[in-house]
Amino acid sequence: MFRPLLAIAVVALAATPSVAATYSAKLISPAGERIIARDIVWNCGPAACQGATENSRPVVLCQSLAKRAGRIEAFFVDGRAFGSADLDRCNTAARKDPAQALANAR
Repeated sequence: MFRPLLAIAVVALAATPSVAATYSAKLISPAGERIIARDIVWNCGPAACQGATENSRPVVLCQSLAKRAGRIEAFFVDGRAFGSADLDRCNTAARKDPAQALANAR
């Protein structure tokens, strides 16, 4: 009696699509290019970088961007801003010279 219900539940859970989180970052020194970093592709313009991924480790993603592009002024996950503690943690990975960081990422 419960087997058909169990089978339907299993199929419904397996068919549920995963949702990618969207990320954006405002860099202190704008990158203006595409950066591939740790499970995400960042598309950077003069004002900010944007990307999306299903892997949800925001601090790790922020640190990997900071390592390649330099210090980050603001970081957003699905429109919600990082707090100052998380942003400070993110920027510990930033290189001192953003131009050198981008040159090393290539």
